[in-house]
Amino acid sequence: MATAPRPRTSTRDPEELARRLTAWLGVRLPGAKATGVRVPESNGMSSETLLFDVEHPEPPLRACALRLAADPAAYTIFPVYDLPRQHRTMQLVAEHTDLPVPRVLWLEEDPGPLGAPFFVMERVEGRVPPDVMPYTYEGNWLHSASDAERAHLEEASIGLLARLHDQVPVSEAAFLALPGEGGALRRHVTAQRSYYEWVVDGLPRSPLIESAFERLEEWWPADAGETVLNWGDARIGNVIYDGFEPAAVLDWEMAALAPREVDLGWMVYLHRFFQDLTVGFGQQGLPQFLRRERIEESYARLTGHTPRSMDFHTLYAALRHAIVMLRVAYRQVHFGEAAVPGDPDTLILHHASLAAMVQGSYW
Repeated sequence: MATAPRPRTSTRDPEELARRLTAWLGVRLPGAKATGVRVPESNGMSSETLLFDVEHPEPPLRACALRLAADPAAYTIFPVYDLPRQHRTMQLVAEHTDLPVPRVLWLEEDPGPLGAPFFVMERVEGRVPPDVMPYTYEGNWLHSASDAERAHLEEASIGLLARLHDQVPVSEAAFLALPGEGGALRRHVTAQRSYYEWVVDGLPRSPLIESAFERLEEWWPADAGETVLNWGDARIGNVIYDGFEPAAVLDWEMAALAPREVDLGWMVYLHRFFQDLTVGFGQQGLPQFLRRERIEESYARLTGHTPRSMDFHTLYAALRHAIVMLRVAYRQVHFGEAAVPGDPDTLILHHASLAAMVQGSYW
Protein backbone atom coordinates (compact mmCIF):
# COMPACT_ATOMS: atom_id res chain seq x y z
CA MET A 1 0.00 0.00 0.00
CA ALA A 2 2.90 2.32 0.69
CA THR A 3 4.44 1.92 -2.77
CA ALA A 4 1.60 0.99 -5.15
CA PRO A 5 0.38 3.78 -7.43
CA ARG A 6 -2.94 5.25 -6.42
CA PRO A 7 -5.73 4.25 -8.84
CA ARG A 8 -6.92 7.06 -11.06
CA THR A 9 -10.08 8.66 -9.70
CA SER A 10 -11.38 10.51 -12.74
CA THR A 11 -11.16 10.73 -16.52
CA ARG A 12 -12.63 14.24 -16.58
CA ASP A 13 -10.78 17.49 -17.30
CA PRO A 14 -11.09 19.78 -14.24
CA GLU A 15 -10.66 22.95 -16.32
CA GLU A 16 -13.43 21.90 -18.70
CA LEU A 17 -15.68 21.08 -15.73
CA ALA A 18 -15.01 24.53 -14.28
CA ARG A 19 -15.94 26.25 -17.54
CA ARG A 20 -19.18 24.28 -17.90
CA LEU A 21 -20.08 24.81 -14.24
CA THR A 22 -19.72 28.57 -14.60
CA ALA A 23 -22.01 28.54 -17.63
CA TRP A 24 -24.62 26.45 -15.77
CA LEU A 25 -24.51 28.62 -12.65
CA GLY A 26 -25.05 31.76 -14.71
CA VAL A 27 -28.37 30.31 -15.89
CA ARG A 28 -29.51 29.14 -12.46
CA LEU A 29 -28.48 32.37 -10.72
CA PRO A 30 -28.21 35.21 -13.26
CA GLY A 31 -25.10 37.26 -12.76
CA ALA A 32 -23.38 34.62 -10.65
CA LYS A 33 -19.92 33.22 -11.33
CA ALA A 34 -18.27 30.04 -10.07
CA THR A 35 -14.80 30.90 -8.77
CA GLY A 36 -11.98 28.89 -7.26
CA VAL A 37 -13.24 25.65 -8.82
CA ARG A 38 -11.10 22.75 -7.68
CA VAL A 39 -11.10 19.01 -7.15
CA PRO A 40 -10.29 17.98 -3.56
CA GLU A 41 -7.33 15.68 -2.99
CA SER A 42 -9.67 13.22 -1.28
CA ASN A 43 -11.89 12.83 -4.37
CA GLY A 44 -13.07 9.24 -4.50
CA MET A 45 -13.45 6.72 -7.30
CA SER A 46 -17.24 6.71 -7.10
CA SER A 47 -19.18 9.96 -7.38
CA GLU A 48 -16.89 12.95 -7.86
CA THR A 49 -16.74 16.20 -5.93
CA LEU A 50 -15.96 19.74 -7.02
CA LEU A 51 -15.44 22.63 -4.62
CA PHE A 52 -16.16 26.20 -5.64
CA ASP A 53 -17.29 29.62 -4.44
CA VAL A 54 -20.24 31.64 -5.75
CA GLU A 55 -19.54 35.24 -6.70
CA HIS A 56 -22.88 37.11 -6.52
CA PRO A 57 -24.31 40.03 -4.52
CA GLU A 58 -26.76 37.79 -2.64
CA PRO A 59 -25.86 34.13 -3.18
CA PRO A 60 -27.99 31.48 -1.46
CA LEU A 61 -24.68 29.79 -0.64
CA ARG A 62 -21.20 31.21 -1.04
CA ALA A 63 -19.00 28.17 -0.30
CA CYS A 64 -20.25 25.18 -2.28
CA ALA A 65 -19.52 21.53 -2.95
CA LEU A 66 -20.85 19.79 -6.03
CA ARG A 67 -21.53 16.05 -6.11
CA LEU A 68 -21.28 14.70 -9.67
CA ALA A 69 -22.28 11.23 -10.81
CA ALA A 70 -19.44 9.13 -12.12
CA ASP A 71 -18.59 9.29 -15.81
CA PRO A 72 -20.40 6.26 -17.28
CA ALA A 73 -17.56 5.78 -19.78
CA ALA A 74 -14.93 5.54 -17.03
CA TYR A 75 -15.45 1.96 -15.77
CA THR A 76 -17.55 3.07 -12.82
CA ILE A 77 -17.38 1.50 -9.38
CA PHE A 78 -21.16 1.07 -9.15
CA PRO A 79 -23.61 0.25 -11.95
CA VAL A 80 -26.04 3.07 -11.12
CA TYR A 81 -25.56 6.60 -9.76
CA ASP A 82 -28.90 7.97 -8.64
CA LEU A 83 -28.15 11.57 -7.68
CA PRO A 84 -31.82 12.52 -7.17
CA ARG A 85 -32.06 9.67 -4.65
CA GLN A 86 -29.01 10.96 -2.76
CA HIS A 87 -30.40 14.49 -2.84
CA ARG A 88 -33.74 13.32 -1.47
CA THR A 89 -32.02 11.24 1.23
CA MET A 90 -30.03 14.22 2.49
CA GLN A 91 -33.17 16.34 2.59
CA LEU A 92 -34.98 13.61 4.52
CA VAL A 93 -32.21 13.28 7.11
CA ALA A 94 -31.97 17.04 7.50
CA GLU A 95 -35.73 17.31 8.02
CA HIS A 96 -36.13 14.52 10.58
CA THR A 97 -32.85 14.44 12.53
CA ASP A 98 -30.37 16.69 14.25
CA LEU A 99 -27.46 15.22 12.28
CA PRO A 100 -25.18 17.84 10.69
CA VAL A 101 -26.12 17.19 7.06
CA PRO A 102 -24.93 19.82 4.57
CA ARG A 103 -27.70 21.97 3.18
CA VAL A 104 -28.56 20.84 -0.35
CA LEU A 105 -29.46 23.63 -2.76
CA TRP A 106 -29.67 22.71 -6.44
CA LEU A 107 -30.34 19.38 -8.12
CA GLU A 108 -29.55 19.08 -11.83
CA GLU A 109 -30.92 15.89 -13.36
CA ASP A 110 -30.03 16.81 -16.95
CA PRO A 111 -26.63 15.28 -17.83
CA GLY A 112 -26.08 17.96 -20.46
CA PRO A 113 -24.37 20.74 -18.44
CA LEU A 114 -21.59 18.64 -16.86
CA GLY A 115 -21.94 15.26 -18.59
CA ALA A 116 -23.84 13.62 -15.71
CA PRO A 117 -26.47 14.59 -13.09
CA PHE A 118 -25.24 16.47 -10.03
CA PHE A 119 -26.35 18.43 -6.99
CA VAL A 120 -24.88 21.40 -5.17
CA MET A 121 -24.67 21.67 -1.38
CA GLU A 122 -23.02 23.88 1.17
CA ARG A 123 -19.31 23.35 1.74
CA VAL A 124 -18.53 22.73 5.39
CA GLU A 125 -15.08 23.58 6.68
CA GLY A 126 -13.20 21.15 8.87
CA ARG A 127 -10.99 18.10 8.59
CA VAL A 128 -11.58 14.50 7.55
CA PRO A 129 -9.70 11.40 8.75
CA PRO A 130 -7.61 10.51 5.67
CA ASP A 131 -7.91 7.32 3.64
CA VAL A 132 -4.56 7.69 1.85
CA MET A 133 -2.47 7.22 3.81
CA PRO A 134 -5.09 5.98 6.28
CA TYR A 135 -5.66 7.72 9.57
CA THR A 136 -4.30 4.63 11.33
CA TYR A 137 -0.85 5.51 9.95
CA GLU A 138 1.45 7.88 11.79
CA GLY A 139 1.68 11.47 10.66
CA ASN A 140 -1.93 12.71 10.53
CA TRP A 141 -4.10 14.73 12.88
CA LEU A 142 -6.21 11.85 14.19
CA HIS A 143 -3.26 9.55 14.87
CA SER A 144 -1.50 12.41 16.65
CA ALA A 145 -4.52 13.20 18.85
CA SER A 146 -4.73 12.21 22.50
CA ASP A 147 -6.61 9.12 23.64
CA ALA A 148 -9.27 11.38 25.16
CA GLU A 149 -9.73 13.31 21.91
CA ARG A 150 -10.06 10.11 19.87
CA ALA A 151 -12.50 8.71 22.44
CA HIS A 152 -14.64 11.83 22.07
CA LEU A 153 -14.62 11.54 18.28
CA GLU A 154 -15.48 7.85 18.52
CA GLU A 155 -18.45 8.41 20.82
CA ALA A 156 -19.74 11.32 18.74
CA SER A 157 -19.45 9.29 15.55
CA ILE A 158 -21.34 6.32 16.96
CA GLY A 159 -23.92 8.85 18.10
CA LEU A 160 -24.51 9.79 14.47
CA LEU A 161 -25.70 6.26 13.74
CA ALA A 162 -27.75 6.08 16.91
CA ARG A 163 -29.63 9.29 16.09
CA LEU A 164 -30.06 8.47 12.42
CA HIS A 165 -31.56 5.05 13.19
CA ASP A 166 -33.81 6.39 15.93
CA GLN A 167 -35.02 9.64 14.40
CA VAL A 168 -35.91 8.99 10.74
CA PRO A 169 -39.43 7.52 10.33
CA VAL A 170 -39.08 4.42 8.14
CA SER A 171 -42.36 5.29 6.43
CA GLU A 172 -40.75 8.50 5.12
CA ALA A 173 -37.77 6.53 3.75
CA ALA A 174 -39.78 3.97 1.77
CA PHE A 175 -38.16 5.17 -1.47
CA LEU A 176 -34.90 3.65 -0.17
CA ALA A 177 -36.35 0.12 0.07
CA LEU A 178 -34.37 -2.24 -2.15
CA PRO A 179 -36.22 -4.32 -4.75
CA GLY A 180 -36.90 -8.02 -4.39
CA GLU A 181 -38.65 -10.38 -2.04
CA GLY A 182 -38.28 -11.00 1.68
CA GLY A 183 -37.31 -8.67 4.49
CA ALA A 184 -34.94 -5.73 4.34
CA LEU A 185 -31.85 -7.81 5.16
CA ARG A 186 -32.63 -10.43 2.52
CA ARG A 187 -33.15 -7.71 -0.08
CA HIS A 188 -29.89 -6.03 0.94
CA VAL A 189 -27.89 -9.25 0.50
CA THR A 190 -29.66 -10.03 -2.77
CA ALA A 191 -28.64 -6.61 -4.07
CA GLN A 192 -25.02 -7.36 -3.13
CA ARG A 193 -25.17 -10.67 -4.99
CA SER A 194 -26.40 -8.81 -8.07
CA TYR A 195 -23.60 -6.27 -7.67
CA TYR A 196 -21.02 -9.06 -7.47
CA GLU A 197 -22.38 -10.67 -10.64
CA TRP A 198 -22.06 -7.30 -12.40
CA VAL A 199 -18.45 -6.89 -11.20
CA VAL A 200 -17.31 -10.32 -12.46
CA ASP A 201 -19.28 -10.33 -15.71
CA GLY A 202 -16.76 -11.59 -18.29
CA LEU A 203 -13.95 -11.60 -15.70
CA PRO A 204 -12.51 -14.18 -13.25
CA ARG A 205 -14.83 -14.90 -10.35
CA SER A 206 -13.73 -14.78 -6.70
CA PRO A 207 -13.92 -18.12 -4.84
CA LEU A 208 -13.39 -16.22 -1.57
CA ILE A 209 -16.32 -13.87 -2.10
CA GLU A 210 -18.54 -16.76 -3.09
CA SER A 211 -17.52 -18.73 0.03
CA ALA A 212 -18.38 -15.66 2.12
CA PHE A 213 -21.87 -15.57 0.61
CA GLU A 214 -22.26 -19.25 1.51
CA ARG A 215 -21.16 -18.57 5.10
CA LEU A 216 -23.70 -15.77 5.38
CA GLU A 217 -26.47 -18.24 4.62
CA GLU A 218 -25.18 -20.57 7.34
CA TRP A 219 -25.03 -17.73 9.87
CA TRP A 220 -28.27 -16.03 8.84
CA PRO A 221 -29.89 -14.38 11.91
CA ALA A 222 -32.99 -16.06 13.26
CA ASP A 223 -34.41 -12.56 13.77
CA ALA A 224 -33.07 -9.95 11.37
CA GLY A 225 -34.27 -7.17 13.65
CA GLU A 226 -35.83 -3.76 13.13
CA THR A 227 -35.59 -2.05 9.76
CA VAL A 228 -34.21 1.50 9.84
CA LEU A 229 -32.67 4.01 7.47
CA ASN A 230 -29.03 3.02 6.99
CA TRP A 231 -26.41 5.61 6.05
CA GLY A 232 -24.77 2.87 3.98
CA ASP A 233 -21.16 4.11 4.05
CA ALA A 234 -21.00 4.60 7.81
CA ARG A 235 -17.39 5.45 8.54
CA ILE A 236 -15.44 8.34 9.98
CA GLY A 237 -13.80 9.01 6.60
CA ASN A 238 -17.18 10.31 5.45
CA VAL A 239 -17.46 12.88 8.25
CA ILE A 240 -16.04 16.40 8.39
CA TYR A 241 -14.99 17.23 11.95
CA ASP A 242 -14.70 20.58 13.67
CA GLY A 243 -12.00 19.68 16.12
CA PHE A 244 -13.26 16.26 17.22
CA GLU A 245 -16.96 17.00 16.83
CA PRO A 246 -18.89 15.98 13.67
CA ALA A 247 -19.64 19.03 11.52
CA ALA A 248 -20.98 17.33 8.36
CA VAL A 249 -22.08 13.82 7.44
CA LEU A 250 -21.31 13.02 3.79
CA ASP A 251 -21.70 10.37 1.08
CA TRP A 252 -25.24 9.02 1.12
CA GLU A 253 -25.10 7.08 -2.17
CA MET A 254 -25.27 3.68 -0.40
CA ALA A 255 -28.20 4.61 1.87
CA ALA A 256 -30.90 1.93 2.11
CA LEU A 257 -33.43 0.36 4.45
CA ALA A 258 -31.79 -2.40 6.48
CA PRO A 259 -31.33 -3.60 10.06
CA ARG A 260 -29.36 -1.34 12.39
CA GLU A 261 -26.49 -3.84 12.45
CA VAL A 262 -25.74 -3.40 8.74
CA ASP A 263 -24.46 0.13 9.45
CA LEU A 264 -22.77 -0.97 12.67
CA GLY A 265 -20.97 -3.85 10.98
CA TRP A 266 -19.72 -1.47 8.29
CA MET A 267 -18.41 1.00 10.88
CA VAL A 268 -16.65 -1.81 12.74
CA TYR A 269 -15.09 -3.41 9.69
CA LEU A 270 -14.03 -0.32 7.73
CA HIS A 271 -11.87 0.70 10.67
CA ARG A 272 -10.50 -2.84 10.97
CA PHE A 273 -9.64 -2.75 7.27
CA PHE A 274 -7.33 0.21 7.82
CA GLN A 275 -6.02 -1.09 11.12
CA ASP A 276 -5.14 -4.52 9.69
CA LEU A 277 -3.37 -2.95 6.69
CA THR A 278 -1.40 -0.67 9.00
CA VAL A 279 -0.26 -3.53 11.23
CA GLY A 280 0.66 -5.51 8.11
CA PHE A 281 3.04 -2.70 7.13
CA GLY A 282 4.79 -2.75 10.48
CA GLN A 283 3.05 0.04 12.39
CA GLN A 284 0.99 -0.22 15.55
CA GLY A 285 -1.94 1.73 14.19
CA LEU A 286 -4.74 2.61 16.60
CA PRO A 287 -5.54 -0.71 18.32
CA GLN A 288 -7.76 0.83 21.02
CA PHE A 289 -9.78 3.00 18.65
CA LEU A 290 -13.23 2.01 17.32
CA ARG A 291 -13.01 -1.46 18.78
CA ARG A 292 -15.98 -3.66 18.02
CA GLU A 293 -17.01 -4.14 21.63
CA ARG A 294 -16.86 -0.38 22.32
CA ILE A 295 -18.98 0.41 19.28
CA GLU A 296 -21.57 -2.14 20.36
CA GLU A 297 -21.58 -0.93 23.97
CA SER A 298 -21.85 2.74 23.03
CA TYR A 299 -24.63 2.10 20.53
CA ALA A 300 -26.59 0.05 23.08
CA ARG A 301 -26.24 2.80 25.68
CA LEU A 302 -27.34 5.50 23.24
CA THR A 303 -30.32 3.66 21.74
CA GLY A 304 -31.38 0.95 24.19
CA HIS A 305 -30.86 -1.58 21.37
CA THR A 306 -28.20 -4.23 21.97
CA PRO A 307 -26.53 -5.13 18.66
CA ARG A 308 -26.90 -8.79 17.75
CA SER A 309 -25.55 -11.25 15.17
CA MET A 310 -22.48 -9.06 14.82
CA ASP A 311 -20.26 -11.90 13.56
CA PHE A 312 -22.69 -12.14 10.65
CA HIS A 313 -22.78 -8.39 10.11
CA THR A 314 -19.02 -7.79 10.26
CA LEU A 315 -18.54 -10.67 7.82
CA TYR A 316 -21.18 -9.10 5.59
CA ALA A 317 -19.37 -5.74 5.76
CA ALA A 318 -16.05 -7.36 4.85
CA LEU A 319 -17.77 -9.19 1.99
CA ARG A 320 -19.37 -6.01 0.65
CA HIS A 321 -16.04 -4.22 0.85
CA ALA A 322 -14.37 -7.10 -0.97
CA ILE A 323 -16.73 -6.71 -3.91
CA VAL A 324 -15.92 -3.00 -4.10
CA MET A 325 -12.18 -3.77 -3.87
CA LEU A 326 -12.48 -6.31 -6.67
CA ARG A 327 -14.23 -3.77 -8.87
CA VAL A 328 -11.51 -1.18 -8.08
CA ALA A 329 -8.86 -3.75 -9.03
CA TYR A 330 -10.59 -4.64 -12.29
CA ARG A 331 -10.86 -0.91 -13.00
CA GLN A 332 -7.07 -0.68 -12.62
CA VAL A 333 -6.75 -3.59 -15.03
CA HIS A 334 -9.04 -1.78 -17.46
CA PHE A 335 -6.80 1.31 -17.40
CA GLY A 336 -3.59 -0.72 -17.69
CA GLU A 337 -2.50 -0.01 -14.12
CA ALA A 338 -2.51 -3.67 -13.07
CA ALA A 339 -2.79 -7.20 -14.46
CA VAL A 340 -5.12 -10.01 -13.43
CA PRO A 341 -3.14 -12.52 -11.32
CA GLY A 342 -3.60 -16.26 -11.38
CA ASP A 343 -5.60 -16.06 -8.14
CA PRO A 344 -8.16 -13.23 -8.44
CA ASP A 345 -8.72 -13.32 -4.67
CA THR A 346 -5.32 -11.65 -4.20
CA LEU A 347 -6.77 -8.53 -5.85
CA ILE A 348 -8.79 -8.03 -2.65
CA LEU A 349 -6.54 -6.15 -0.22
CA HIS A 350 -8.17 -7.73 2.81
CA HIS A 351 -8.44 -11.27 1.44
CA ALA A 352 -6.63 -12.73 4.47
CA SER A 353 -8.98 -11.13 7.02
CA LEU A 354 -12.05 -12.02 4.95
CA ALA A 355 -10.87 -15.63 4.73
CA ALA A 356 -10.37 -15.68 8.51
CA MET A 357 -13.92 -14.38 9.01
CA VAL A 358 -15.31 -17.07 6.72
CA GLN A 359 -13.40 -19.67 8.74
CA GLY A 360 -14.64 -18.17 12.01
CA SER A 361 -11.12 -17.43 13.28
CA TYR A 362 -10.86 -13.64 12.79
CA TRP A 363 -12.30 -12.48 16.11
